[in-house]
Amino acid sequence: MQSGYLALLLHAHLPFVRHPEHEEFHEEDWLFEAVVETYIPLLRLLRRLVVDRVPFALTLTLTPTLCTMLRDPLLKTRTERYLDRGIELSRLEIERTASDPHLNGLARFYDERFTSSRDFYLKEIQRDVVAAFAQLQRDGVVEIITCAATHGFLPLMEDFPEAMRAQIFIGRDYHRECFGCDPAGIWLPECGYVPAVDRILQEANLRWFVVDAHGLMYGQPRPRFAIFSPYYTPAGPAVFARDRESSRQVWSSRDGYPGDPAYRDFYRDIGKDLPEDYLSRVFPQVGHRRFTGIKYHRITGNENKDLYHRDWAMGAADSHAGHFLQSRVQQIGQLRATLPVDPLVLSPFDAELFGHWWFEGPEFLDLFLRKAAYDQKVFQLTTPTRYLKSHPTLQMVAPSPSSWGNKGYWEVWLDCSNGWIYPHLHAAARQMTAAARKFAKSRSEPIDRLLKQMARELLLAQSSDWAFLMKTGTAREYAEKRTRDHLLRFNRLHDLLVGDRADDALLAACEERDNLFPNLNWHYYA
Repeated sequence: MQSGYLALLLHAHLPFVRHPEHEEFHEEDWLFEAVVETYIPLLRLLRRLVVDRVPFALTLTLTPTLCTMLRDPLLKTRTERYLDRGIELSRLEIERTASDPHLNGLARFYDERFTSSRDFYLKEIQRDVVAAFAQLQRDGVVEIITCAATHGFLPLMEDFPEAMRAQIFIGRDYHRECFGCDPAGIWLPECGYVPAVDRILQEANLRWFVVDAHGLMYGQPRPRFAIFSPYYTPAGPAVFARDRESSRQVWSSRDGYPGDPAYRDFYRDIGKDLPEDYLSRVFPQVGHRRFTGIKYHRITGNENKDLYHRDWAMGAADSHAGHFLQSRVQQIGQLRATLPVDPLVLSPFDAELFGHWWFEGPEFLDLFLRKAAYDQKVFQLTTPTRYLKSHPTLQMVAPSPSSWGNKGYWEVWLDCSNGWIYPHLHAAARQMTAAARKFAKSRSEPIDRLLKQMARELLLAQSSDWAFLMKTGTAREYAEKRTRDHLLRFNRLHDLLVGDRADDALLAACEERDNLFPNLNWHYYA
């Protein structure tokens, strides 16, 4: 009887959003919400599993932009402020809802949740989320992999291999800086793959990556064991494919677990419901409504939603964890009976699904990992790196260009809503490459600073998040402004470089605002 394997992969990513020029900035809340609702709950549940000696394995992407923000002193201080405001607001809510036992119980639930999260953030991990995850990797229960530096969509850089190479190498270098070791694998942004990627990954000593299922199934030659085995690419790195069946059970808007009516509704937040003058006792009025993290309703109806029952939600999470386990047992059992190799099912998800979008997601994950350890004997939890070490002989396949976006290729990141950005990005990539080659042997400190900051601005402009937000219409104006601003700063710095002129105030302002990757190596463009 063959052994079966399940590899869970959580992709944790946020675009670089840091605005020291503003005391309050709406889009910075993306980070604070993710820290409180996803990263802290994940850390706490993983630590409990270690203490309880539950055997498990998990792969986690922590992207370079996310790590930069999590380590930034300014954003750490603002994360602490977000937690303090949550506590203050939940205590106001305890007073306001005193006459309603159900609402009052929920307000007390949020007070305890914010308070315990603040204690964990300040006292147990000393505001260092990255170091806390790094310790779990040292404990041998989590494998942390990297991503392209700013989550740039690599297929649309195919004609500019220097830009693609810089995205990958700078991402790898920053991972090494954060975690003290080189990553074995990389999450290609949006699973965006073209054949030019393979050789760059091999050069960077990145040993595996993930594509969507069709990227492997349309490969040459056809993979003998479908998506249930990794394969070596002609350049060397191994390729794994996303399993759609297991993903659909969690992600599907129609059939997925997070849509169960017992679960908490994401959109119904008191920050949208209660009077602004009441909310302004905690949050300054900044011209728009904001999420507070305090939500009293479950997923029912459109406007007249029922109140949330925590015990009902926990019952649903337990039921869904059991269903997911049995589905994997059945799936992998069938694969074991039909394939002549040890089948592997790779299930990747956005980490922010667990806790942020799906409030009960961390509890689901905790229950599933415990059930997988003790309630079945059909499969083992593993990571792609572990699987490769124990299965070194694989078929060679050249994957097909692909992504996990709508229709499987580039449509999300290249259409009439966002296509205007690429001539400018490509022009900047050409200029960056030419400048890096021209000054490759320079030892001038001012030139080094200019080229470093030019690279930062180009990398940030290339983030796939901006094109995605333009396509979806979510925060479109912000995404367009960010793209234009980074390209404008790049062009102004480039003009200084080629004109042999100095503008210390401009350079210092750019360095202070876009301060990621302090040890960036711009020579990769050369």
